[in-house]
Amino acid sequence: MDLVLLFFIFVLSAFLGLELISKVPSQLHTPLMSGSNAISGITIVGALLATGSESEGSLGMILGFAALVMATINVVGGYAVTDRMLQMFKKKGK
Repeated sequence: MDLVLLFFIFVLSAFLGLELISKVPSQLHTPLMSGSNAISGITIVGALLATGSESEGSLGMILGFAALVMATINVVGGYAVTDRMLQMFKKKGK
C-alpha cells in the first residue's frame, strides 16, 4: 500500500477514535475498555508476528517492537483503570 494512504487511514482512525470516546456515556466506559483490551490483544499477536518475521527487515522489527510495547501499555493501563472503576462498586469494609 502507498504510504500516504496508510497515513490517511491512521489519521482517520485517530479522529474517529477521539469522536467515539468523547460521545460515549460514562456508564459504558468499562465495557468499552474491555473491548479495547481485546483489540489490543490482537495487536500484540500481530506485533509479535511482525517482530519475529525475518522478511520484514529491521524496520518491520522496530515497528513491531514499538507496537508491542504500546499495546502492552494499553492492556495494562486498561486493566488498571477497569479494576479501579470496579472498586467503586464494592461495599466498604467495616
